[in-house]
Amino acid sequence: MELRNYETVFILTPVLSETQMKDAVGRFTTLLKDAGAELINEENWGLKKLAYPIQHKKTGFYNLVEFKATPDTIAKLELEFRRDEKVMRFLTVALDKYATAYAEKRRNGFSKSNNEEK
Repeated sequence: MELRNYETVFILTPVLSETQMKDAVGRFTTLLKDAGAELINEENWGLKKLAYPIQHKKTGFYNLVEFKATPDTIAKLELEFRRDEKVMRFLTVALDKYATAYAEKRRNGFSKSNNEEK
């Protein structure tokens, strides 16, 4: 089966310690690796204010993971997100070639690509 590009953003509950938050993120990335996914990028955006309260909480730890995987891997990952009470929200998006190019530019910094074009 062909690997496709995906991006997942998930929000963890703010009551976690730094160690608990890193362990939770590590669990999901390990799940992806074990399922044969190829991790491209992982970002911890830190504690952010939510647009609206979720489970009576106004903040959450935002995390982004970019990876290549098969569609059945996404089903396993999202099942684990639903089972884990630390996860308040998650969103997985399949990236087309334009979104993949944009994500690569974002990772490498936009200023570098702008300077090369001049």
